[in-house]
Amino acid sequence: MATLLTVRAAAQRLGVGYSTLKQWIYSGTVRTTTTAGGHHRIADAEIERLMARGNPSSPAAKRKPGSTGLIVALSGRNRLRGFVDEVRVDGLLAQVRLRIGDQTLTAVITGDAIQELKLRRGDEALAIIKSTEVMIAREADMPLGRSKGKGQKAKVRSKP
Repeated sequence: MATLLTVRAAAQRLGVGYSTLKQWIYSGTVRTTTTAGGHHRIADAEIERLMARGNPSSPAAKRKPGSTGLIVALSGRNRLRGFVDEVRVDGLLAQVRLRIGDQTLTAVITGDAIQELKLRRGDEALAIIKSTEVMIAREADMPLGRSKGKGQKAKVRSKP
């Protein structure tokens, strides 16, 4: 009897994402067995078929040979477009300063990334922010009796 794998185990073995494999199942690209509870199971033979290099129906085989790997889309939604103000490389790391409107954003990336992106002062670039934590703060005017100086505003800061 053939060994049946869960969708998650099969995706890991194929080196693809769980959701990708589920889409292949729904589109009919991958043959599965359904359990009594309605869960999909994938046979070893099907995994081998998908991994076969010469198989034209293999999702991996649909990639063009010699593909450059050019990224045409990215999942990050927080994109800020600006111009490179400054690039400083020091050893393994580099500092890039982007001018975005009247604001400045500074990022520390690898020196290799600078070379790969060919970033120079004046180039247009995107800052893509992907983070699990975002803090929001507001500035407020201090009451007149507590002002630090004439015309100065105190900032209200959030605690980490």
